[in-house]
Amino acid sequence: MYPAFGSLQVILLAVLCVIATLVLCGRPRNLPPGPRGLPIVGNAISLLKGALPLVYTDWSKKYGDVFTVYFGPRLTIVLNGYAAIHEALVKNAENFSSRSPSHAMRTPDGKTLGIAAEPYGPKLKEHRKFAMMSLRDFGVGKRSLEGKILEEARGLGDEICKTEGRPFCISQMMQNAVSNVICSIVFGRRYEYDDMAFKDLLNAINGVFSRSFAVIFAQVFRPMRILPGVRKPFQKLKRNQAKLINHIRDRIKEHEDTFDPKDIRDFIDAFLLESKKRQGDENSTFTEQEHAAIVYQLFVAGTDTTSTTLRWALLYMILHPDIQEKVQQEIDSVLGPNQEPAMAHRSQMPFTEATLAEVSRLASVTPMTIPHGTSNDTAFRGYNIPKNTSVTVNIWSVHHDPNLWPEPDKFDPTRFLNDEGKYVKRNEVLAFSIGRRVCLGEQLARMELFLFFTSLLQRFTFKLPEGAPKPSEKGIHAALHHPVPFKLIAEPRD
Repeated sequence: MYPAFGSLQVILLAVLCVIATLVLCGRPRNLPPGPRGLPIVGNAISLLKGALPLVYTDWSKKYGDVFTVYFGPRLTIVLNGYAAIHEALVKNAENFSSRSPSHAMRTPDGKTLGIAAEPYGPKLKEHRKFAMMSLRDFGVGKRSLEGKILEEARGLGDEICKTEGRPFCISQMMQNAVSNVICSIVFGRRYEYDDMAFKDLLNAINGVFSRSFAVIFAQVFRPMRILPGVRKPFQKLKRNQAKLINHIRDRIKEHEDTFDPKDIRDFIDAFLLESKKRQGDENSTFTEQEHAAIVYQLFVAGTDTTSTTLRWALLYMILHPDIQEKVQQEIDSVLGPNQEPAMAHRSQMPFTEATLAEVSRLASVTPMTIPHGTSNDTAFRGYNIPKNTSVTVNIWSVHHDPNLWPEPDKFDPTRFLNDEGKYVKRNEVLAFSIGRRVCLGEQLARMELFLFFTSLLQRFTFKLPEGAPKPSEKGIHAALHHPVPFKLIAEPRD
């Protein structure tokens, strides 16, 4: 028995050596430098030891702003720092605006790409153009959507009033309010806060975004899915994705049953209309599968990133009451106690706008973009990068670069004000990325951040509960950068 077992070990070792040799010999030449990895697993073990954006930022000090890592046998180029990211995504957009083929594995069904995972090409351009036009049709950038956002802000304020000065966690309330905005655009409806189906959906979204980096690796590197610490979280992720996609398919079916081409109610109807126009065209990309995938991406992306940014904003307000007071003074001077905010007021509130810019920078809710991919074999900064290589864009490295932001871990809105107190936009804030893959929902998110934030601070002063320790400003790194759970008190303002 034991000799046979020893022979099996030798055979397995030999197989692993052969695979490792093939992988190493097959690696392209003249790649950017990077940390030495292990056979088969590459750098995966080292990358699991800390928060990925922080690890990448630290490695950039040793290997430079462009370096190479391996997730198993998968080659990834990591871009750090504003200069390298801008050079790749803007100046070399033709080469760095695609997605790598492995990205399909991150989608709910592992194959339908939607907009987020689609490689750069005619199909992506067509679907992005359609989505942007449809979002505009349903109010993005218009007063009609401002009204919907303010309606949700009023509802959120009413829920906060029910706490009657008691300490509470605002996470669920905030997510309800923000999610209802995208629901009104995509589904043509909003949900009551106590709707159990709505709560289940939001819990599923939380499950998708709270996945660990180990589970993120497992989405593209299948062997990791069998590891004991990864298998159950990965299965939970798939269940959450299935719950969301099934809900979306149910809403699409309801829309199909009540569809009226003369009454386009929301994004789902708009997609159905476009799909029906193309019936008989065997090359049409407006399919049922793409419909569900795109709505899934809009719904998920339109919920958690904005609500998380707003939670960071309130955390910084309770930790920096002097800044909260200045924001409120500005709101009072422009709006008074009764006038509701509008996007037209934003230019009259430079300190408020500077505060939100600093929240976006310091919190870095999306510390890395969805991985890009190279469209061609390309030369970049003296290195050769093959076609279809995954490219990770480390936004965190820009937002926490001490050469751009003195004392980068300090919350300081004056970074965005000139000597006259006017707001100065800084291109180095990349909360929505840059280049051809810039976030589709940027305009919507900016509207929500300004209107929710000003509405809340016009109505309440937020404080720490008496005797409570100060919450940590160091967040939790997962798919998004979340604040550590905290409680606050909301005092109604006269």
